[in-house]
Amino acid sequence: MQIVRYNSLIAAPWKNRGGMTREAIRVPADADRFDWRVSFAQIDTSGPFSDFSGYDRHMVLLRGGGVRLEFAGGKHTTLLKIGDSAHFDGAVATHGKLLDGSCIDLNLIVSKSLQATKVRVMRVAGTEDWPALVGQLTLAIALDGDFVVEDVHGESATLAQWDLAVGNLRSLFAKSPSRVFIAGIVDNRTTSR
Repeated sequence: MQIVRYNSLIAAPWKNRGGMTREAIRVPADADRFDWRVSFAQIDTSGPFSDFSGYDRHMVLLRGGGVRLEFAGGKHTTLLKIGDSAHFDGAVATHGKLLDGSCIDLNLIVSKSLQATKVRVMRVAGTEDWPALVGQLTLAIALDGDFVVEDVHGESATLAQWDLAVGNLRSLFAKSPSRVFIAGIVDNRTTSR
């Protein structure tokens, strides 16, 4: 199991100066064309999103007054509350319109050669088991509160707000009702690169 602490991440300003990104993990780590990546974005001004052709994007609002995602073709969705999420094709031209000041969001970007499964924000109180995800690479990110996450080998770790756990996870424990983002990654490719 790998743990990535949010407070260890380095902010990189965007070229358009509209915000900054803190990349938590990229696989492979040194590749421009990654298989999947998790990052935290601070959006300071409304504007166009980067083109991620060949990828699916999963976005979750973590802090702020909300953002309206406007897609080419006229479709749109609005993330208003902490934990609201959207899934969209990274190739579709997308404009983010801030509704009430800066926002911070979580981004999971996955190559279309792979599949992200069971992607959701869920509220946990007590122990939550994930038997359907065992055998997959699983990501868990604490959205609020502290969690104890355990993998299939019995290794456990405590996650604070916005910390990330990556591994073959099997359960999560929270003392009080809290939210977590969870996703499984499945490699659909029949041959290795």
